[in-house]
Amino acid sequence: MAYSCSSSSSSTSSFFSIKPKTPSPKPHFPKPHFIKASTNPSPPPQQQPKPISVSKPRRPLDENIRDEARRNNPTYSHLFSAKYVPFSPDPSHQTSDESYSLDEIVYRSRSGGLLDVEHDIAALKTYDGKYWRDLFDSRVGKTTWPYGSGVWSKKEWVLPEIDDADIVSAFEGNSNLFWAERYGKQFLGMNDLWVKHCGISHTGSFKDLGMTVLVSQVNRLRKMNRPVVGVGCASTGDTSAALSAYCASAGIPSIVFLPANRISIAQLVQPIANGAFVLSLDTDFDGCMHLIREVTSELPIYLANSLNSLRLEGQKTAAIEILQQFDWQVPDWVIVPGGNLGNIYAFYKGFHMCKELGLVDRIPRLVCAQAANANPLYLHYKSGWKDFKAVKANATFASAIQIGDPVSIDRAVYALKNSNGIVEEATEEELMDAMAEADSTGMFICPHTGVALTALIKLRKSGVIGKTDRTVVVSTAHGLKFTQSKIDYHSKEIKDMACRFANPPVHVKADFASVMDVLQRYLLSKSPNH
Repeated sequence: MAYSCSSSSSSTSSFFSIKPKTPSPKPHFPKPHFIKASTNPSPPPQQQPKPISVSKPRRPLDENIRDEARRNNPTYSHLFSAKYVPFSPDPSHQTSDESYSLDEIVYRSRSGGLLDVEHDIAALKTYDGKYWRDLFDSRVGKTTWPYGSGVWSKKEWVLPEIDDADIVSAFEGNSNLFWAERYGKQFLGMNDLWVKHCGISHTGSFKDLGMTVLVSQVNRLRKMNRPVVGVGCASTGDTSAALSAYCASAGIPSIVFLPANRISIAQLVQPIANGAFVLSLDTDFDGCMHLIREVTSELPIYLANSLNSLRLEGQKTAAIEILQQFDWQVPDWVIVPGGNLGNIYAFYKGFHMCKELGLVDRIPRLVCAQAANANPLYLHYKSGWKDFKAVKANATFASAIQIGDPVSIDRAVYALKNSNGIVEEATEEELMDAMAEADSTGMFICPHTGVALTALIKLRKSGVIGKTDRTVVVSTAHGLKFTQSKIDYHSKEIKDMACRFANPPVHVKADFASVMDVLQRYLLSKSPNH
């Protein structure tokens, strides 16, 4: 079978070394926990999930949660379906009837364009918005397989035709939506600022949300004896960590192309520890991406970069999760760091599906934040969306978004135009200062979140974002992956950077008088009227 390719999303790091759809069975929901989808073609829209039984007996001791799910879902029948279609910036004028089963190994359309996963919206509309809200809410925090995952709790909207037994999950998602009370009040005069910590996940980044979907589908393909020997990706860190972890869990070989000396040690060690076959290449991410696309077109290696639209199906669940966490109230703004630009489209898709299917009545305005050293989308936006031009991405502390020729540019432009969106940029000093300020209020964020916070600061100062606007900043990775950049900042060892909020340790003699003297000066500086 021919393999096509394409580029993708990278990961997060720091910049220092070291055909036609096959008819399938109709679905149903696990019993007795949740509502069972009726086989009646016109079930009442008001139908609601059954309440979770409080007296449900514990499963047999020799049975695990997969076995329990299999027993409760003996038919694996499905009402819902999805397929690949060519991505079109204007779906209403799409004339092509080109489509592919999700079980086909294909990454681009016949014209060479991007593909998108299209769900059978008419079937999903069989149930009303209240049904879906109640169903999704009923699954949160449970261990029922596979719904303990924030991604698979929305299975019908993600990969509806996969058997539960084929799913590879670490119960990712369900990440903290943090009320940034002090940061919002002290630095921005805001009282409704939130940070969606997508980095609080299995491998420490939002990439887990997409990788659980992609690797689950590969697991399904291998069981169908499709020609897939392993899964490969180009990465600047986080994509490789997520891929290697999920492949290791499923016993699937993973191959990782990394740019030599351009990712943090914390990111490099993850795929190594998870048993991936790691190739360190003397090139940048774009070079790695070019090579992995060539390799996957010749060898039976499944491409895992975000050119593969399956990943975006998992990532869009973070948007649905935000709405859930606000009790289905829509925030005014959502700010997302952007590199390869698949994530901004994924958030748009999640919000748009919720509106289209009646869970909410509007979508938030989206902001895509780029590092000034890798800002092709920002330049495109400032030009009034005239002809897009790729740039040569320069080194940035926000290394996962150090991409000059993003594969999902068309998707991102579509998402921003349809959400009345904005693009902003952050210099290296701005993003590092924003990260330090956020950390000083109790957070511990990655540089990419610093980029998003810089966008917020600029839009707040210009009055575009109001002080009472409910605003969500998406944090894409855990700060612990970027400790060296924080050390360099607080040690004031970054060339040509003032590091205004550095907080280095104070060296003091080991005697009582010296310690008291230093402490008194410190306390007086904090309480001048004491």
